[in-house]
Amino acid sequence: MKKYNFKDSKVIKEIDLLKNLHSWSAQGNLDPIVVEKAKGIYFWDSNGKKYFDMSSQLVNVNIGHGNMKVIEAIQEQAEKMTYMGPGFAVDVKSELASKLLDIAPKNMKKVFFTIGGADANENAIKMAKMFTGRDKIFSRYRSYHGATYGAANLTGEPRRFPAEPGIPGFIKFFDPYLYRSPVDFKDEEEACNYYLEQLTEQIIYEGRDSVAAIFLETVTGSNGVIIPPENYLKGVREICDEFGILMVCDEIMAGFGRTGEWFACDNWGVVPDLITFAKGITSGYLPLGGVLVSQDIADFFNDTTLMCGLTYSGHPMGCAAGIATLDVYQEEGLIKNSKLRGKVLGEELELLKEKHPSVGDVRYIGLFSAIELVKDKVSKEPLVPYGQDPGKIMPLILSKLIKQGFFTYTHENIIIVAPPLIIKEEEIKEAMQIMDRVLSEVDEMLK
Repeated sequence: MKKYNFKDSKVIKEIDLLKNLHSWSAQGNLDPIVVEKAKGIYFWDSNGKKYFDMSSQLVNVNIGHGNMKVIEAIQEQAEKMTYMGPGFAVDVKSELASKLLDIAPKNMKKVFFTIGGADANENAIKMAKMFTGRDKIFSRYRSYHGATYGAANLTGEPRRFPAEPGIPGFIKFFDPYLYRSPVDFKDEEEACNYYLEQLTEQIIYEGRDSVAAIFLETVTGSNGVIIPPENYLKGVREICDEFGILMVCDEIMAGFGRTGEWFACDNWGVVPDLITFAKGITSGYLPLGGVLVSQDIADFFNDTTLMCGLTYSGHPMGCAAGIATLDVYQEEGLIKNSKLRGKVLGEELELLKEKHPSVGDVRYIGLFSAIELVKDKVSKEPLVPYGQDPGKIMPLILSKLIKQGFFTYTHENIIIVAPPLIIKEEEIKEAMQIMDRVLSEVDEMLK
């Protein structure tokens, strides 16, 4: 076996490019940052350069990097028991399930643990079909639910295309994306009614007795932090009740304080039938996800075999990390902090929108926000066409941000801003000064 000096950053990058495949990338033009350490809301590269982690990596490191409470919990569990099969009762699995159900909507009664978000959605699809005896699954065009085969079919945006032709029975509908709506609504209520009526009509055309579930990212994540109109989710709940359809809230990105509440659905007082979760449950310290199910669904599987199984379901190490992470949220007041610091972030975003011709819209809830870039504020023409970026404009903008120490990611014509929930007011303002400078460069590009 050939030996390499993995203390040398040049070797690390060379071997990474030679031997690893990177997600969502053409492999030939990659230039990954070699990261040396991470702490709090920052990480440092091998040259000692510091970056604001303004996307919490993949909107998952909610409690920030290097939290010792979680690290010590992982160490303690590793010494006690690293693994036990999912058929056993283990203390940390029972404790985490109990803690989760304490903070979840009150109709949630049981948990099925998974490895991450995609397989949480995979198993929620199967549960919905088994419970209802129906075949069709509705989800929205501007959605991302994972890259495994079922979750990719559930996904609405272009990352679903490699999984097509797909599984029969996956139906897409339009989100209430008011900024890009073809209809000029007089107010939010009119818009809400329009999209709910469209959804009802589509269900009828698809066969009202054939639809098992409607899946929604409670707040659409990577596809633009699209926040639903005030009564939209309640309206979807009523439609589901009318037609005997299960309402599934994908809270993988929006859960665990990201929107200023434990779960995003709490912002609107909506009670879904299933909730899928991952990311913030361990803040990325270890892989873990799951499905929360209502009393009715839990009761159904008392007599019906649950045809779901994973080798690593309820993994003790992940559960130990999850317990400690939930404790950190509570002990450090991070749910409240998300709401308070979210107001500061919102104010900064509104200033950017007012100042920069390239900023068409900003959307924010808690510490979950997006900046939508346009060629023209009046026409709202996107800076890059949907699903295309032939001039590589968005990667160029992203590289300018990263060069100045502002790390995040983009999708379509949108820049995501979702820092760890531990961020301070002065840190938000300092980081957004970088954004301001880069957006000024984007403005110049439009001239």
